[in-house]
Amino acid sequence: MITRQLTHPESIVVVGGSNDTSKPGGKVLKNIIDGEFAGKLFVLNPKETLVQGIASFANPVGMPTVDLAVIAIAAKYIPDLVDQLILHNKTRAFIILSAGFSEESKEGKALEDRIVKAVNAVGGSLIGPNCVGILTPQHHSIFTYPIPNLTSKGCDFISGSGATACFIMEAGIPKGLSFSNVYSVGNSAQMGIEEILKYMDENFDPAKDSKIKLLYLETISNPEMLLKHASSLIKKGCKIAAIKAGSSEAGSRAASSHTGALASPDLAVDALFRKAGIVRCYGREELIAVASVFMHPPMKGRNIAIITHAGGPAVMLTDALSSGKMEVPHIYGTAAEFLKEKLFPGSSVANPIDFLATGTADQLGTIIDAVENDFHHIDAMVVIFGTPGLVEIFDVYTVLDEKMKVCKKPIFAVLPSILTAADEVAFFLSKNRINFPDEAILGQAIAKVYHSPQPQTTAISSVKVDAKKIRQVIDNADEGYLDPIKIQSLLDAAGIHRAGEAVVTTAEQAQNEALRLGFPVVMKVIGPLHKSDVGGVVLNVKDEIQAKVEFDRMIKIKDTTGILIQPMLSGMELFAGVKREGLFGHMILCGLGGIFIEVLKDVSSELAPIDLTTANQMIHRLKSFPLLQGIRGQKPIHIEAFAEIITRLFALVEAAPEIAEMDLNPLLGDEKQVVAVDARIRIEK
Repeated sequence: MITRQLTHPESIVVVGGSNDTSKPGGKVLKNIIDGEFAGKLFVLNPKETLVQGIASFANPVGMPTVDLAVIAIAAKYIPDLVDQLILHNKTRAFIILSAGFSEESKEGKALEDRIVKAVNAVGGSLIGPNCVGILTPQHHSIFTYPIPNLTSKGCDFISGSGATACFIMEAGIPKGLSFSNVYSVGNSAQMGIEEILKYMDENFDPAKDSKIKLLYLETISNPEMLLKHASSLIKKGCKIAAIKAGSSEAGSRAASSHTGALASPDLAVDALFRKAGIVRCYGREELIAVASVFMHPPMKGRNIAIITHAGGPAVMLTDALSSGKMEVPHIYGTAAEFLKEKLFPGSSVANPIDFLATGTADQLGTIIDAVENDFHHIDAMVVIFGTPGLVEIFDVYTVLDEKMKVCKKPIFAVLPSILTAADEVAFFLSKNRINFPDEAILGQAIAKVYHSPQPQTTAISSVKVDAKKIRQVIDNADEGYLDPIKIQSLLDAAGIHRAGEAVVTTAEQAQNEALRLGFPVVMKVIGPLHKSDVGGVVLNVKDEIQAKVEFDRMIKIKDTTGILIQPMLSGMELFAGVKREGLFGHMILCGLGGIFIEVLKDVSSELAPIDLTTANQMIHRLKSFPLLQGIRGQKPIHIEAFAEIITRLFALVEAAPEIAEMDLNPLLGDEKQVVAVDARIRIEK
């Protein structure tokens, strides 16, 4: 838990504080002093009586009561020290900078567990161990640089990596990105990113607190907490961007079904962020750019005017915006011609609005006014203005700052001459402005922010299933893959329309059931995982003789326990599935089916719970969605029927959480219906 002693301490002791500022204990003490901490400050160092002008004590017994201990000594001494501080000094908040705990060894983990137990016993707070500290307006208990000027209009930043936190601030500050609070959680022994976000949500003050939250995560220990409080903060008017490192396919565990192979843990992260409304980023520069876009007024539409005196950057920005499904619409008409008359000959107002290398500050102001007042279809503008160094351009950046104060449409500044016009850029940033020196990164960030969905409302299943029958099947099933009879029962209980079928173990049964179902039929082996690869699927079996011949051949295939016979149906092959992804819960997936699922891997996913609206959104997100709508004379599939099946999968796993993996592949869809043709279900109890 986060206590007031951590966030607003009246007294701090630096354990291991020294005069050597090249060491963490010395540097964190210096940073606290330089940060003008208003409370009482002490040092614990048995070798000194005065450290950097601060009184030093040999042990906790002789020291006054203290709220917060910032600790930078060897790990093996810390558990005993924490016990003493709790007992003798009523300390209730701890920031442990030291390494040598769970990140190194079992012995270190035991030390860490002992500390957590002691802090929890008194309802205290623990940040770390193995962190760089925290940075707040109240105290700079951090041993690293940079130390930005903190403002409530800046970003709250929570990082699982201290070094990464430093690097992100290092890259963001020169661009004008500001910060409010910075938390480095290290090993997250007691509190991780999720707990700090929870605290920010539960104590959020819209009049005082930052409305922008940045996260750097390497693990997500509590997806439910992250989802709940990120969604809540965003609904309160905040914006959240996050990097989740470790997204490569190499990190995914091997799985045996199509769903398992496609549903990587990183896909669950995508789904979680989408459900929460978090903008996902994949690198430091992207996170900084997204955060900087957050700092500007929100766009009301996707139409952007590019104002430039340099053609190349405008082209690259246009490409980036277009790739992100933003618009750089043509500008024309009487107002456009009137504007053009005010610019130098050769200027263009078509969009990009290019007022040439000779363009002046006055002309820039005139263009911005026209875009703001006359071109009503434009929602935002990007101003690109650098210099070859022939003249100073303070006047240009002054105009830009003044227009940003009064314009309702957001204005993004691309000032690429960060060396040649370093003084002018610094002057612009001193106005609490932000520079986007790379126009392509800005374009990508604008698109990502604009298209990021709002948090999803809590879904309630809108379909009815026979939960009692589902439980009967699951309770009487063993772990592992279910046999076809049990699968049929589950599909029927879930209300998922399936093809008629029969399971046979003799040639005579094969002939009789094929005749009953009606020729032509399809025959599939039961047992082998990838049926097609072993010759275990035969289509268009036309008569009883062929049914017997194929049965005799297929029953000899290795691992085959029976033959499944179904009517030969036609339609577009689709896919829907479920995978239980650890702490994230069940993930629902859909896409094209059959062999296309392995080749194209065009899959849409959501974390349960989902409803019909969410299921429809999943389908519409597929790159192959135009195929489902029908193109070049092909008939569309029944989208609503497909969405209903996806929703029924959620209802099924809600009743049977023991379902670890489930494939409906293929589903066959046409304009009238979507039918399950093949299914696999694996149970983990």
